[in-house]
Amino acid sequence: MSAAPADLVRFSLREPERLCEFSPSSWELLIRQARSAGLLARIAVLLERRDLLAGVPPGPAAHLVAARTLATAQQDEVLREVAHIGEALRPLSTPVILLKGTAYLLAGLPASLGRTFSDVDVLVPRDRLAEAEAALMLAGWATTHPSAYDQRYYRRWMHQLPPLQHIRRQTVLDVHHAILPDTARLKPSSRRLLEAAEPLEGHPGFSTLSPPDLVLHSMTHLFHNEDLSRGLRDLSDLDLLMRHFGDRRGFWDQLLERSRELDLERPLYYGLHQAHAILGTPVPPSTLERSKRAAPPWPLRSVMDRLWSNALIPDRSSRRSMTPVALFALYVRAHWLRMPPGLLARHLAVKATMQPR
Repeated sequence: MSAAPADLVRFSLREPERLCEFSPSSWELLIRQARSAGLLARIAVLLERRDLLAGVPPGPAAHLVAARTLATAQQDEVLREVAHIGEALRPLSTPVILLKGTAYLLAGLPASLGRTFSDVDVLVPRDRLAEAEAALMLAGWATTHPSAYDQRYYRRWMHQLPPLQHIRRQTVLDVHHAILPDTARLKPSSRRLLEAAEPLEGHPGFSTLSPPDLVLHSMTHLFHNEDLSRGLRDLSDLDLLMRHFGDRRGFWDQLLERSRELDLERPLYYGLHQAHAILGTPVPPSTLERSKRAAPPWPLRSVMDRLWSNALIPDRSSRRSMTPVALFALYVRAHWLRMPPGLLARHLAVKATMQPR
């Protein structure tokens, strides 16, 4: 088994059939890494689909089966929660687009394999946002950020309402009107996303983003996120999405063109190159080359490649010495991309002086 300790999860996602070569110590490390990355259930499903799970040693197999069982229970809960959301929003007759993991699950996409959830994300038109919030509150959802500053921060500058939590089921719902904050440097058009959305068969009232938009949103979410604790899981989602849609005629050309229309060429560049480098995603060489038009200048490109390769390592105990630096640098970068300097400084100052609850 040739994978370095920090690369065990990447190795298992790329070549799950070689897990039979793992030593007991490698299995122990892999289980810890995969659990922290939110990928333990996915690895279990990949093994199961290749009829390899029965050959896993009993100890690791127990962890894998337990993770798969938990993921299945969470997915059942998400399906029930989407039904509740649909019932609450049905009187509005407004488009409701499911995002990220919820979209993968209800659309039956490979990226839902072993997918775990912390919340449900939806996108509605900005001009229907207040109506949607009122309808959801009537159905039992309440805000989770009661402070006046947090409410103003979300409603004035962010791309979503303050997260909502159901008072009885305790489930969390994020209601978006865009995929990036209003103050972000990139300005993808929500109107274009809504116009290209595709109805979800078997789920009336719900849609998903079109395939190119689905991939671009996944890239944007990962490469603009300050929290990379599940970054490798999100990159694995991207890998599975592109493997699924990549065989469609014209998909790669559509993806490149759509990234230009939505002002998302830089996230596309990072998504294509990091997925290809880390997980071996079969991106056509011509697509990789054409995406470089949005790459940062060479010195910065080299630095960013090093930061991403170090940040997308799942378990702290196996991370390289460069990893804390990479995580901090990308945390700062995410906030820099999210807000202009003056607003960012003001926001950090306010949050630093607010009393913890």
